[in-house]
This record gives sequence, C-alpha cells and structure tokens, in this order.
Amino acid sequence: MGVHDVATVDEVVEALAGCEYLADEGLATAIFLALRLQRPLLLEGEAGVGKTEVGKALASWSDGGLIRLQCFEGLDSAQAVYEWDYAKQLLHLRATEAAGAASGVDVA
Repeated sequence: MGVHDVATVDEVVEALAGCEYLADEGLATAIFLALRLQRPLLLEGEAGVGKTEVGKALASWSDGGLIRLQCFEGLDSAQAVYEWDYAKQLLHLRATEAAGAASGVDVA
C-alpha cells in the first residue's frame, strides 16, 4: 500500500508497522491528514522522542528520501533553505567540476 492509497488512520498505523515503526493514534491521524490534505508534516519535540524515526519510516514507506532539517532558536528561513550545508555543497561542486574536466565536459 502506497502513501497515497490509504483510506483510514488504521491503514497508516498498519503501513508504518510494516516499516517497523509503531505509531500511536494521534501521530497516525496527523500523518493521515497531512497525506490527505497534501500538506507538510512538521514535528517538534524534545531530543530522543522519535521525530527522526518517524521521518525514516515515512521515507521508507514512500520509497522516498529523507531530508533532515535540525532547527534551533535563531534559525531563519534563508539559513534553513539556502545555506543548510555550505561546505558539503562546495565539495559536491568541486567534485562535479573535476568529473567534468576529466571527461572533457564543460560544467560551467
């Protein structure tokens, strides 16, 4: 059953259990509504309560990837969206340029 095929909250619970995640009714309802309304699901809570595990289960269920954004007080949207891993972006850019140069392709 795919993420867009669920018709009930119980089906969400079953699907997540198939991904080795046990969701309570409140969380399953929030996930069901986010899917049904095609809206993002934002999770907040103390460290260690399982927010990332929910994301991993949803990524597994949807056969999609997980983009983890760790927020903190003072983080604005520009930093979160555009500057999230500047060092990694530079490394990727350099590797792409090097691969292009090695193959004779201009990547600029």
